[in-house]
Amino acid sequence: MEIIIKASQFILSLSLLIVLHELGHFIPAKLFKTRVEKFYLFFDYKFSLFKKKVGETVYGIGWIPLGGYVKISGMIDESMDTEQMKQPSQPWEFRSKPAWQRLIIMLGGVFVNFVLGIFIYICLMWAYGENYLPNENVKDGVWVQDQLAINLGLQTGDKILTFDGEKVKKFQDLSLEFINGNNFAIERNGEVIEKEIPENFISQLVDRGKDAGPFLYPRYPFVIGGISEDSPNKYADLKAKDIVTAINGTPLKYFDEAQDELNKFKGQGISISVKRGSETKDISLKVTDQGKLGVALGTLSFDDLEKLGYYELETIEYSFLDAIPAGFFKSWKTLTDYVKQLKKIFNPSTGAYKGLGGFISIGSIFPEEWSAQSFWNITAFLSIMLGFMNLLPIPALDGGHVVFTLWEMITGKKPGDKFLEYAQVTGFIILIALLLFANGNDVIRMFK
Repeated sequence: MEIIIKASQFILSLSLLIVLHELGHFIPAKLFKTRVEKFYLFFDYKFSLFKKKVGETVYGIGWIPLGGYVKISGMIDESMDTEQMKQPSQPWEFRSKPAWQRLIIMLGGVFVNFVLGIFIYICLMWAYGENYLPNENVKDGVWVQDQLAINLGLQTGDKILTFDGEKVKKFQDLSLEFINGNNFAIERNGEVIEKEIPENFISQLVDRGKDAGPFLYPRYPFVIGGISEDSPNKYADLKAKDIVTAINGTPLKYFDEAQDELNKFKGQGISISVKRGSETKDISLKVTDQGKLGVALGTLSFDDLEKLGYYELETIEYSFLDAIPAGFFKSWKTLTDYVKQLKKIFNPSTGAYKGLGGFISIGSIFPEEWSAQSFWNITAFLSIMLGFMNLLPIPALDGGHVVFTLWEMITGKKPGDKFLEYAQVTGFIILIALLLFANGNDVIRMFK
């Protein structure tokens, strides 16, 4: 059922983005009296799942969910209809239109993607506002227990201050800042220390596996999550969500402080204090010879941690007018972060190419349960990502057509039909290779 929910959200989001992107080409084409022969969601090689002709345009749904297209008369595009290009040009064809009109038609899809992403982010800011843990409120530093964090030279209690000289506003953004940044500064015992982020950091991050979870947490209370079957404390009066506040009378605020105390009492009996709701209980337990209690660490949300007094969250509510600049800023940050990551993907030494994913990776970012906020947040991100990707100067993408049109406008020389045909084929080969590589990474990760 979880897979169905994820897949349904992915298909719905993808369909919405494709239709609106192609509509961005369709509308200016119609405004400039250019004939649109087909308007398709997904590709229809050999046959269609659905099609209906209205006026001069066939509207349909293909069976290959790799995108969509509009077939514009007199244009070398996904259809590769070269026979039409051998005929004399007609006034309703794309090739007969002025270069500036062709440029607007080609930029229409990208324009819609960016506008859609901005609009969604504005609406999300207006409807939900922002709720996050300010990095400056993590006053006792981070909890380091993952090897990746250790490799970065971090220690429990370190306060992360800046990345590339810029302060970090949200604690939730730390992982992304490590991906995008080159260096960072921490405060340790009152001293500010500068550290370099290893060039292969993303490679190390990917090698952890997609289910490894965050590699950095704020310092966390000792929350009982459960008791193992072979625990010496299996029948003790412990319950999930109990918070250990003291060991043999020694106060305990964070989980990372517990091990040093337990090591003092290996193989002995101890008394712990736990907070359960509004009451505090003292419970007798046995420590193993390895200094363990045989319990699992439980999880708490940031909201729970705030209620317990560990951290103070920041909540911002926006009026519609206030949401407009906030939505624009969110869109700009999403775009710039994505561009930084893309640069690292094309740098083999970073190993970031190993994190490149296809349809499985994209589908997996949707939540296992329906959440309107999550769905629209992901859709806005994908819309901006799709807009930027289509702007890349690769033949077969909108950006490739834009480059050729701009060349014509600057030089006054129009590229030949044969050149455009070969460029389109080359572009398709590049895109198919990237598609196979990205989805191949997904398959490899499934078997790891």
